[in-house]
Amino acid sequence: MSMASPSIPLAGKQRKLTVLVALPALLAAALTISGLLQLLPLGLWWNAVASTDLNNPQQLLFRYAALPRLFIAPLVGAALGLTGVLLQQILRNPLAEPTTIGTNAGASLAITVATLYAPSMLDGGRVWVALLGGAVTTAIVFMTARGRAFSPVAVIMSGLIVSLTCSSAGALLMALNHEYSEELFIWQSGSLIQNGDADVISLIPWLAVSLVAASAMLRPLILLELGSESVQSLGSRPALIRMAGLGVAIVLSSVVVAYVGVISFVALAAPALVHLLGARSLRKRLIWAPLTGASLLWLTDRLVQIAPFPSEVPTGTATALLGAPLLLFLLARLRTIPSPAQSADASVRRGTWKHICIGIAVLVGTLLIALAFGRGIGGWHWIFSAELLELRAPRVFTALGCGIMLALAGTLMQRMTGNPMAAPEVLGISGGATIGVLALMLFTGGIDHIAMLAAALAGSFAALVTLLAVGRRNHFSSDQLLLAGVSLTTIASTFSALFIASGDQRVEYLLAWMAGSTYRATWPDAITAVTTALLLLGVLPLTARWLDILPLGETSTRALGVTLKRTRLILMLLIAIPTGVATLLIGPLSFVGLMAPHLARTLGFQRALPQLLASALTGGFILLAADWLGRTVIFPWQVPAGLLAAFIGGPYFMIRRWAKSE
Repeated sequence: MSMASPSIPLAGKQRKLTVLVALPALLAAALTISGLLQLLPLGLWWNAVASTDLNNPQQLLFRYAALPRLFIAPLVGAALGLTGVLLQQILRNPLAEPTTIGTNAGASLAITVATLYAPSMLDGGRVWVALLGGAVTTAIVFMTARGRAFSPVAVIMSGLIVSLTCSSAGALLMALNHEYSEELFIWQSGSLIQNGDADVISLIPWLAVSLVAASAMLRPLILLELGSESVQSLGSRPALIRMAGLGVAIVLSSVVVAYVGVISFVALAAPALVHLLGARSLRKRLIWAPLTGASLLWLTDRLVQIAPFPSEVPTGTATALLGAPLLLFLLARLRTIPSPAQSADASVRRGTWKHICIGIAVLVGTLLIALAFGRGIGGWHWIFSAELLELRAPRVFTALGCGIMLALAGTLMQRMTGNPMAAPEVLGISGGATIGVLALMLFTGGIDHIAMLAAALAGSFAALVTLLAVGRRNHFSSDQLLLAGVSLTTIASTFSALFIASGDQRVEYLLAWMAGSTYRATWPDAITAVTTALLLLGVLPLTARWLDILPLGETSTRALGVTLKRTRLILMLLIAIPTGVATLLIGPLSFVGLMAPHLARTLGFQRALPQLLASALTGGFILLAADWLGRTVIFPWQVPAGLLAAFIGGPYFMIRRWAKSE
């Protein structure tokens, strides 16, 4: 996988790179001086640094907040720029960075766990906690991707699954410790607010050592461009070179997370921009990417400080909001190969209609248990009280309908793209629905469910249009669609952080919704979920022929008379509608669309129509069971059903992909 770029004369390259670094730096410097002058007159700057008057609030803010923040922004930007260059060179992947390979997610989760349950570990050991988490998740990503020879898409997709799993685990912990949820959410979004210069002083040696190590590895890293066999013939060990480079990148990115949280996409943007503007050699990228990262993050941090919001937007949120569209732009420049056709394993047992009938019976039994069996103050009990059923039934039927919708959407996506890792969360449809709902909430007051439903559907269709625009140039390549979904999901996450930072009174509602909770479900919600699921079940049998043919590959599909673009458009519409409805009703965080089709295939349902039915039964069962468990497992508290399903689903798929690579 490579990225095409135009040829630029040498003098023009140098000039463009200089402008890329200098222009944001000059703008940031002007904004910085203006901000410092508003805080303290110029004549008092040296006094504030040399002998701070502890009784003067302006001097205290200048010395212990403004100045450290002035230095932390370019230091973090340089660190991330260096990290991105190393990862992209080692993996030969222009999309590699700590966010897309799972390092940031692991480091962030480790800090969250330590903050909630072992705060003493953070006293002098914050960096080591983050480093352990980042190293573990990065190792998991590479173990799950080795079955496909560490191809760029395999690494990115494995990183996505690990990141989603860590995100669901972190959200689950925040749901169980809701009194800290808002603060943890904002910290995870990346904040450069400082309270002293300890972080600046600590970060400088980490960055200096990493720069020296990268310089020392320059020649071995350049050799990797020749390929593993050529490197071995020259007497070097490519695996050792990669491990050393990865070690530097993981350490540096984990250190950044430990000090300021997750700052997304700077490590992607800085190397990509300098490459596009002419820095072709690794030596030049190692010089210009850290400078560009420092300049861009400094400017971004100054802009968020003057943005007209009630509270400050986390800098990490702003960088992700700018970086995710850049990822979409880069995807359009990637050269990909067609996705291989998938063939069914003849040795796998076949599911029958008898098994479908058994599945229906199991689902009905689960539905009865969810309605009538539970845990109360007096312990476990059966109860058929009309009042209690009136409380339970809406959430139970909402969970059932949403589980069926997400399972069907996931099945459609996996068969349409020929990729078994496709799901509404992965393709960005859930993220599009989330963006629509959050945009509505940002510009309106109150909570209007009808308007939110319309916004969710609009967001889903907007995500669909974006995917069509990105995929058109490569004939709707599966890889293009899936990687575009990564950026859409990231944009949705940044919108969430933006809303939380706005100080809106509906933040508690938003956090519960994003966790996948059904305890606010009403009868209209239940009717909407069940009706949409039944309509979808009625329409999808008409698409069975397409779904049987599409996994054979594009050549075979065209030979059998199927018009690919029209077929994919219809299927994506059938994906967007139920995903938008389900996202509105239970939130965006769930692995049901990923788990249900896999489980149906494991049970032997290979043909399209039986797999659709089996997936629907499986998806309904998963979300029903998750809702029931979340309601009873830690009674009287509740665990959101979407979080519980996602927390179980992530490890399931990591283990499955790892087993396949053996």
